[in-house]
Amino acid sequence: MEEDAAVTYLRPETAQAMFVNFDNVLQSMRLKLPFGVAQAGRSFRNEITPGNFIFRTREFEQMEIEYFVNPHDRVEGRPADEYWHDRWIADCMAWFQRYGLREENLRLREHDKDELAHYAKRTVDIEYKFPIGWSELMGIANRTDFDLKQHAKWSGKSLTYFDEERKEHVVPYVVEPAAGVDRALLAFMADAYREEEVRGEKRVVLRFHPELAPLKVAVLPLLKKRDDIVRVAQGIRADLARQWRVVYDDTAAIGRLYRRQDEIGTPYCVTVDVQTVGDAERGETGDQRVTIRERDSMEQIRVPVAELAAAFRELLGGGAWADVARRYPPARS
Repeated sequence: MEEDAAVTYLRPETAQAMFVNFDNVLQSMRLKLPFGVAQAGRSFRNEITPGNFIFRTREFEQMEIEYFVNPHDRVEGRPADEYWHDRWIADCMAWFQRYGLREENLRLREHDKDELAHYAKRTVDIEYKFPIGWSELMGIANRTDFDLKQHAKWSGKSLTYFDEERKEHVVPYVVEPAAGVDRALLAFMADAYREEEVRGEKRVVLRFHPELAPLKVAVLPLLKKRDDIVRVAQGIRADLARQWRVVYDDTAAIGRLYRRQDEIGTPYCVTVDVQTVGDAERGETGDQRVTIRERDSMEQIRVPVAELAAAFRELLGGGAWADVARRYPPARS
């Protein structure tokens, strides 16, 4: 910089705003310990050598929780801060597994005493086995009362909690789970990516958990030159799009359309075919059923159009494919 009249400092974390606002939150929400405050936003680091795609960048989206606890309390015979620290470690690990990260690709790493931040009582990282090797996915730290005391010291404003039971003011300890959105995205993509052989051909698929998939359903007409098929398919897309992110595609043969959706992780495809609408020229009426194809197993079932929304509410609401599939006949391959 040529001169320093307009020097700007970028925040290295989202945490401090939550400490500054501790008393505002405490008073306006009338809270009792323990309670948490969460924030997501931009953070910045002075990285000398950013790299490994989005693993290490100078600007990133960060998610943090400051979970305030009374250091004088005990939970199950243990100091409250230690109990809640272990609880958050277990819950964060379970969260990543719930959304698809495989157990063998996750591990906990305890910070040694010589690498602990000066304010930390204990810090544990959740590490993921990225393509670049084991690296930090998120950290869960017991920051004690350092931050609140520092802000109180330099601002001259008290940042304490009044313990009604003990009739005294205490400075809460804080447990801080902190994670970067970019690293989580990279981990979920890496874990979901598969290359499989299907009928002698390579299939690339992203096995995203349905809640993480960018698109939930793809609606595909078997024959784009049949106006009646296209009309029904467009109607289904419009109906399902009221509740989920749905795409319509008729720009390739059905096999290629399936592969496209596999590659971007769409969990379900709906195919409208001749059997759905019938053939008026031959005097054949349609069965008003469509094919639902499940991404991972590639199994297909025939579901009445009128029951599609209910079926997807179950499937995209956490229901198992097997439970839904057993209620409907399999589609003819």
